[in-house]
Parts: sequence; C-alpha cells; structure tokens
Amino acid sequence: MELESGERAKQPQQRQPNTTFSSSAASNMKPINKGKAIARYNADAGLMAEFEQSGVSGKSFNYSRSVIYAPQSVPEEKIAAYLSRIQRGGLIQPFGCMIAIEEPTLRIISYSENSFELLGLRLDSEDESKRFKGLIGIDARSLFTPASGASLAKAAASREISLLNPIWVYSRSTQKPFYAILHRIDVGIVIDLEPARSGDPALSLAGAVHSQKLAVRAITRLQSLPVGDIGVLCDTVVEDVQKLTGYDRVMVYKFHDDDHGEVVSEIRRSDLEPYLGLHYPATDIPQASRFLFKQNRVRMICDCHANPAKIIQSDELKQPLCLVNSTLRSPHGCHTQYMENMGSIASLVMAVVINGSDSSKLWGLVVCHHSSPRYVPFPLRYACEFLMQAFGLQLCMELQLASQLTEKKILRTQTLLCDMLLRGAPFGIVTQSPNIMDLVKCDGAALYYSGKCWLLGVTPTESQVKDIAEWLLSTHWDSTGLSTDSLADAGYSGAALLGDAVCGMATARITSKDFLFWFRSHTAKEVKWGGAKHHPEDRDDGGRMHPRSSFNAFLEVVKSRSLPWEIPEINAIHSLQLIMRDSFQDMEDSGSKELVYAQQNDTEMQRVDELSSVAYEMVRLIETATAPIFGVDTAGLINGWNAKMAELTGLQAEEAMGKSLVNEVVHEDSRKVIENLLRRALQGEEDKNVELKLRNFGLHRQNSVVYIVVNACTSRDYTNDVLGVCFVGQDITSEKVVMDKFIRLQGDYRAIIQSLSPLIPPIFASDENVCCSEWNAAMEKLTGWRRSEVIGKVLAGEIFGGLCQLKGQDTLTRFMILLYQGISGHDTEKFTFGFFDRKGNFVEVFLTANKRTDADGNIIGCFCFLQVIVPDLHQATEGHKQEDKEFLTKLKQLVYMRQEMKNPLNGIRFTHKLLETTAISENQKQFLETSGACERQILAIIEDMDLGSIEEGSMELSMEEFLLGNVLDAVVSQVMILLRERKLQLFHEIPEEIKTLSLYGDQIRLQLVLSDFLLNVVHHAPPDGWVEIRISPDLKLIQDGNEFVHLQFRMTHPGKGLPSTLIQDMFEGGNWWTIQEGLGLNLSRKLLNKMNGHVHYVREHNKCYFLIDLEIRTRKGRQKASQSE
Repeated sequence: MELESGERAKQPQQRQPNTTFSSSAASNMKPINKGKAIARYNADAGLMAEFEQSGVSGKSFNYSRSVIYAPQSVPEEKIAAYLSRIQRGGLIQPFGCMIAIEEPTLRIISYSENSFELLGLRLDSEDESKRFKGLIGIDARSLFTPASGASLAKAAASREISLLNPIWVYSRSTQKPFYAILHRIDVGIVIDLEPARSGDPALSLAGAVHSQKLAVRAITRLQSLPVGDIGVLCDTVVEDVQKLTGYDRVMVYKFHDDDHGEVVSEIRRSDLEPYLGLHYPATDIPQASRFLFKQNRVRMICDCHANPAKIIQSDELKQPLCLVNSTLRSPHGCHTQYMENMGSIASLVMAVVINGSDSSKLWGLVVCHHSSPRYVPFPLRYACEFLMQAFGLQLCMELQLASQLTEKKILRTQTLLCDMLLRGAPFGIVTQSPNIMDLVKCDGAALYYSGKCWLLGVTPTESQVKDIAEWLLSTHWDSTGLSTDSLADAGYSGAALLGDAVCGMATARITSKDFLFWFRSHTAKEVKWGGAKHHPEDRDDGGRMHPRSSFNAFLEVVKSRSLPWEIPEINAIHSLQLIMRDSFQDMEDSGSKELVYAQQNDTEMQRVDELSSVAYEMVRLIETATAPIFGVDTAGLINGWNAKMAELTGLQAEEAMGKSLVNEVVHEDSRKVIENLLRRALQGEEDKNVELKLRNFGLHRQNSVVYIVVNACTSRDYTNDVLGVCFVGQDITSEKVVMDKFIRLQGDYRAIIQSLSPLIPPIFASDENVCCSEWNAAMEKLTGWRRSEVIGKVLAGEIFGGLCQLKGQDTLTRFMILLYQGISGHDTEKFTFGFFDRKGNFVEVFLTANKRTDADGNIIGCFCFLQVIVPDLHQATEGHKQEDKEFLTKLKQLVYMRQEMKNPLNGIRFTHKLLETTAISENQKQFLETSGACERQILAIIEDMDLGSIEEGSMELSMEEFLLGNVLDAVVSQVMILLRERKLQLFHEIPEEIKTLSLYGDQIRLQLVLSDFLLNVVHHAPPDGWVEIRISPDLKLIQDGNEFVHLQFRMTHPGKGLPSTLIQDMFEGGNWWTIQEGLGLNLSRKLLNKMNGHVHYVREHNKCYFLIDLEIRTRKGRQKASQSE
C-alpha cells in the first residue's frame, strides 16, 4: 500500500503461514509464527536493496513482482544497511533545518546544510572553503537571540526534554521565529527548527491553546458516541482530523493479526478515487517503520518533490546521526515515488496505539494525503497526537467490549451445545440449531466419528474429509488439534484438489481417531474494495507503485489462504474439544463404540446406556467446573449444585438439594428478579447477564452476601418437554464489594471536598480532556469564581488564562504541561503558580497535581491541590518598622557616598590630566590609559544608580569605538592587588590580533561586567593556586550591512568554585539576594544580556569557569554602517 512510516522500506514478501499444533499438554491453541518477524525484516531489506539497485542500473522496478516474489533470505550486511538507511539516512526535509549539540556545552556537532539559509547566516569570503564545517564546534546559543539561547539552555538541562516542546526561538541574524523541537539521542540533543508563520509568540500560544481546545472537543465527541460500533468511531475520527488539518483525504488503516493492512474508514475530496476497503500486504509498511511509529507517533511530509537537505556532522562522530525522532527526517525515495504516482504531494501519518495489560500494540494508522504541499504547525500536530491517544483509549475500550460480546456469544453457544449433550443428543451439535458452525466464524464444519461424516456448509467431500483425517493421524499423530490458514502450506498434499472453497482449517481430536472440523474459504472471498474504478480482477500496469498494485499483489499473496483463526476462536474450539474428548474417550474405554445417528426421536431411545454415559461425564465436568453452575426443576427447587456454588455460598450440595431457590437461597433484594427469570426460562425465553444476590451460608464468611451474574438456559428432555432451568454464572462478589465501597466513599468525598473547613485546601480537578470536573468551596473563596461558572470549561485557557488572568504565556504553558503530566500519571509537587482572582488581586500558590483514577485503577484525570504562599506574619508585623528604618538609613548612606565620592575622584582625574602633559614613556602612557579607564568605570557606577533600568533592560548604552586590549588591561589591573595577596598566578596569554581588535559598543559597561566576573573568580580561587583568562573569536556574522564578531571569554580557576547560593543569585536574583556579591553578579549578567551576550558557570572535576559569550559590532562594520547612512 502507499503508506510507510515516511520511508517505504519496500514491498511485500509471501504472507507467512499461520499453522498451529496442539498437544494434550497444551492449555490452548494459540497461533505461534516462529521467525515471522525475522522473515519480514529479510524481505524489507531485500526489497529496499532491489529498489536502490534499480536506480543505479537503470532497470525498472517491478512493484507487483517484488511483492509476490520477495526474497526469503538476505545477507546480514544488507539488513544492517537497511536499518541504517531507515534510522540514520543523513537527509532531512527542507521546510526546516536541524542542528545537533553535545551536552552540557551546547557545542554544535552536526547541522543541516540549509541552516545558513533559513537562519540567515553568512560567512566571510575567506572562510567560504570552510562552509560545510562552519558551524561545527560553535555554541548553538550564538545562532539565536540571548533570550532564545537561554530558553534552549534551560530546556537542554531538563530531564524530560520532550515535555517542553515546542520552544519559541528567534534567529539572531534575521529575528525570524522558529519552533524548536528537541529530543535526546546517543550523542547529544537534536534540535529540529521549523519556521513559524507568526512573529508574535502570544499568537503562537493562542494558536496552540486553540488547537488543544479543538482536540478536546473532538475527544468529547468521540466519548459521546454510542458504544459497540468501531466503524462509527473510526468515521468520526477521520472527520475530526480533516477538520483540524484540512487534508484532501484522511483514512484509518487497521493492521490485521497477520500484519496485513486494510482501509476501514475514509473521508476524501469528492473528485478523488476512494480507497475504502483496500487491503495491502504486510511488508507494504515495513517492520522497522512500524517500530518507528511507536517511537515517533506523528510523521509529516510537506512536499515529496522537494530536494532533501544533507546533514553535515563533526568528524568526531563515529556513525551518521540518529534521526528516529526527528520531525524533519526525509522519506525514502521509494515512498516519494509512490506518493507521486497516486497524486499525493504531502502527507501526515499518526500512529494508533492501544495499551494492553503488559505491552502496547500498534493497532493501525490515521493517514492524511494532500494534492499540494502542506505544512501543519507543530502545536496542531501535537493536538492531533493528543487526539490519537484518546482515540486509542476509546478504541481499546471498544475492542474489549467486542471481545467480551464474542466471548459471551461463544459461552452461550457452548452452554447450548453442552445442554444438547446433557439431554442425550450428542450428534445434535451438527444436526440441530445452534450447531458447531455457530461456535466460530467459518464457512463449513464436519464431525468425523467411527468412519462416518456429518457435513455442514462449505466443506470437502466425505471422502476428502476422511483423507484429511488419515493425513492428520499419520503426520500429526502426536497432536490433539491443528489450525491453519493454508492447508497447502501445512503440508496436506490434497490441498490443490480442494480449490479456493476450502483453504483454512481448524480441527479438534475428540477420540484417538475421530475429529471435529471447521473450514474457511480463501481470503479474497472476504475482501472487497470500495473503489468504484478498480475490481480485484482488473488488470493494471503491474510494475507501477500504486494502491491498486498493492491490492492486486495482496490478493495474489493471500491466494489459497483463509483469514487466520483468532485466539478466542481457537480457545472456544479447545474448550468444546475437552468436553467431547472426555465424553467420547470414556465411551471408547467402556466398549460402547457403536453409536448410530438417529433421524427420528423414537430411535434415540435405543442407545440410552450410551447417552447415559455421556450424561454422566457431562455431570462430572459440571461438578468440577470453575464457574458456578446450578439448576432447578419446574417448581423452583434446586436439583443441581456444583462444587463452585458450594464454595461461594458455603452451602454444600447435599444441603442445597430440594431447597427453594427463591425463598431460601436468593437474597430478598433479588427475589423479584429471580422469580421473573424463572418464569421466562420455563416458558422457553432465556436471559443472560442477570445479576443475582445470594445469601452466604459459610461459617467464616467475609461477606454476608454473594453476587453472581448468570445466564439462564431452559432444560428439556428428549421429547422437548421443559424439565427446569440451568444457570451458568460468574462470581462478581469482590468487584461488587469494591464498587459499593467506592460509591460510599464518593459520597463521603463530596461532603469533605465541598466543606468550608479551613483544614480543606483549595482543590480543583481535571478530567482526561483537561476540562474542570471539580471546584471546591475553598477554590470559590480563593478565586471569586463559583463552581457553576467553571465546571466543564477548559482549565488551561478558559479558566486560568481567561477567567483567572495570568502574568504571561510562559505561566500558561507550564500550567498546561503540569496538567498533561498529571493526566499521564506523573505527579508534581509544589509547582509555583500565580494568577489574578476575580477582583484583580494577584494570588501566588504552590500547586500539587496527582493522578485521578476510577474504581478499576484507570487514570481519568488529575486532582490539583493549592497551598497559598503567605509571608511570615510575625516578620511582617514585628520587623516592618525596623526594616523601614534600616532602609532609610542605608538610602541616606548611598546618597551621601554618591555625592562625596565625586570630590576625590575629580582630584584624581585632574592629577591624571597633569601627568598626561608631562614627558612619559610608552609604558607609562599605557598605565595612564588603564587608570583612566578605571576612573571612567567608577564614574559610570556613581552616575548609573538607576538599578530599575538595568533590571528592566531599558538602560541606554554609550556606544563608542575602542580596542579590546584596552578593556582587558583595565579589567586585569583591578584584580592585581588581590592576586598578590592570595599568591595566585595569572595566565592570560592573549594574541596580539585580539588585543588590537577594534570594536564598537559600550566600553565602560563591558569593562565593568568582565571585571566583576574576574574578581569573583580570583576571590574564590584557592590560595597559592592560579587563574586563567582565555579569549577566542568565533564566527563573524553580517546583518543589515553591519559586521559582528562572536567572542568567547573563559575565566577559569581550580577548586570547588563559587558557592551555589552565589550562582543562584546571579541567575535568579529577583528582589532578594543571599550575599552582596550575588547582587553584583546578577546586575552584571543583565548588563551583559543588554549588550547581546550571556554567561554560564561550569563546574568540572577539578576546575570551574565562567563562560561568557558576546556578540559585538566591529569598527569595520561601524564604518560600513556610517557610509550607508
């Protein structure tokens, strides 16, 4: 079929046979296909090699032939190459670009060749020869604005990096916005960069919230559908996905148990041909691709005609970059050719995964096609993925319900068949209704006993059935049963004579030489394609890759095969086999081997002894059954009571016999129910799944009552007269007790949660759709919004962000992530959260989220508990006046110092001017320049006391031309005395070309920032140690005619490094800081950000260092700008 995980790894091999043998020790007849996965990987690898070889040799690639005659064995090197091509192809789609970074330095180790174009980067002409290695080794943050670089660094430091996606970043050169989507691989972090259409992050967030709301509405619609119809569920999903994404065609693909696929639902543009009902071979979607879909559940191809971008990587990497989870991974050429043949230019594929008790399963895919290039933004794709998760949950429930209904139908049929045996009519299972054909889905069935055959439906002839029985006895004498979808592949030599009418078969041996048979016709009989233009018998061009070719190839592959036997069907056959085998075996052992099929009722009496033997065996089986079984006569008196009933009720069989079921055994709460059930059953109207409440007669009983769910079956004699009623049940006592407790607890919970007691905190709850499902009285009091005003509204966006305003979009994003974590089962404690109440007052709280489960332990949402952050009242009252007094005193001191420091500083400046007029050497002149720079720094500190402008980043910079060497001399001079006092060595070998680098910026503030960082390094270096300064220039950038240079300063010292509280003050700060140096570092960091730079503090094994990155304009760029003006 046309659909691969984005890279069609090849066309199909022959479908693997499903043949199963059972022995007497087997508990069931579950199909086992040894080597199936290995065989399919072989086929996938071989077909990919064949396709790629056709491109080299120029020979045409025959699609249909490759499907039908796929290779069975492939060398290991081809399999390795196939897997590497799928996972490490070295190409990406060009609608975005990609960089890969190492941790924790964020140094670029790989990038896509289109990064220069999309990010607006340019290299000097002399560096053009290094273009393809130009980004290797540089700090990734230098490609983006400082705020964006900081966001990437913060995300990279997170443990669950994918929860933060997407991150909104801006290119430093062009200021264009991008969605940054991060994921970890074996060598670092891959960052996929997708251009965002809107330059306003608020709009982007609003779009993301809107997408989530649309997805939630779609999910609500899914959950409101009537149960029991998977088709309607799939139809609704394709409609909702098309509304969300706008694609021309949306389909649901289902993977069958043998891994072949089928289009089970479709919505399309009216002029497109339908694909509904299309089947395609298993290897049309390779095993490796299916594995990728479980890892990366949404896959988009924007334009299959676009030329992919090559990935450039560092020579340090030993193998190509892993692109398994990349949103930009390029599709394989085979898949793009397939898309082109069917007129599809763009596609979006989403995995449908259902979770079992111990594993997850790829049930199918939702696939979107478009006839022109189409891009879906990441937030909308994320919303679609969320919708797919909900669809998977709903689908899993429907599948479980369907399985339960099938099991109940099988159980009912088994009950009726057992009742036939109990009534002395063993051959009724093939002559009456219901019969063994009703037990499982089949086209025909047969009983072979004592050399005679009873045939039902589409079957082989009597002689062929006997031949099959002899083949089983000679070839599979050691097994008690066989199931296969291909008699030919199972080794039966006469399979060709059976034709397409009989391909699959399931058997159950009931005696040493006798069998029950079920038969199925070939799969093509069951398969119909909804495409009006294409009938399975139509011819097409064969070699061309197209859905019609896949369909015809599939029909060819499954020729002479039936649909595989499902596990519940095999288990049902096995259960009936056990009953009949024991009965007929005992008859053989007792010498009663002559059974004659009677066509009239009066002839059945001739074999009363044999039938009594069968009845005896059936009674023995009922007695030892694990299900509760009991019976009553027409008067309602108990005449059957098996061991399981005795165990549940504490009433032994001899005590139960003759008791009135209604008046003595059934609890009074269920008496009307049982009376009605008995009345209907005695009239021949049988009910199922009826809940009964029975008394518990046990001495050491834990529960006073017993709950069972029963099916009622009318018992008749050989003349068809009603003898009584037989009940087959299931014990549900434990589940019922738990549910009753839950209901009581639910009432207690509601009373507690809505209490206004001060001991009950503010609580709200989210359902699985992120809608508010609980809002207690304390929340009403805290927010001012009543419960009736918020219930049912979306918590992220409508309530918080709408009714309760937030300070910014970051708060909303983090709140959304917390909710999704809670709904996913990940608890979160003391998350700082702030919002404005109804009156506009800002409320700050600690928020704790815990998963919310139902009685079965399934997650149905999350609970959120709030703890209001209140300042210490004692400090607020007792210390308020003292703090005010100290603050005023310090303010006066600052004003006095600011004024009085100017006087001696003016004297120093005057003396400095006098010295400049005297005859001095070049060295002395340099000393004076350094001294002058320090004086200007002091004056700038005194004059720039507006800390608010620094905090807000609104301070104006004093731009001038200067030499970097002058700044470095001034910075180093300020720590020389401290270096000598602490006996530290200073290493600062700085190349002359760096010292003479002419720059344009705020010299004094750069000098202030660098000196502050260096002073802290010197202060915290161990005595008798060392301090090192290294400066390295990096990539030059051209933007708007200006030339910028990227500088990296590294200030290193040995030892444990700066205290963590000091580093915390530097990066967090706020209104409080732990120590005075923390305030200085915090302001220096903000000044650096203002100058287009950023700083990190790195701790290694035996050393620590400040890593300062700065992007500053050169004088050359300044001159160019002046000339243009």
